[in-house]
Amino acid sequence: MRTSMKELVEFIVKSLVDYPEEVVVNEVEGTAATILELSVADSDMGRVIGRNGRVINSIRAILQVMAAKQGKRVTLEVLETENR
Repeated sequence: MRTSMKELVEFIVKSLVDYPEEVVVNEVEGTAATILELSVADSDMGRVIGRNGRVINSIRAILQVMAAKQGKRVTLEVLETENR
């Protein structure tokens, strides 16, 4: 079974946060690359980004490897949510 990049990001992020039900990953297919837009609860933003961006950069590195194996390019963007 092959896991999509979107599913991989959802799995990793839901494992890190306090409110996994608020994790949303949107996949936008572009001509040159795939963009994954990640949204989490405001209180979980620090957990996802990590100190000096280490956690989010690690997730991005994993995605880069997965994308390279598939001959694709991928970008992970963390979206700030407005007050709900």
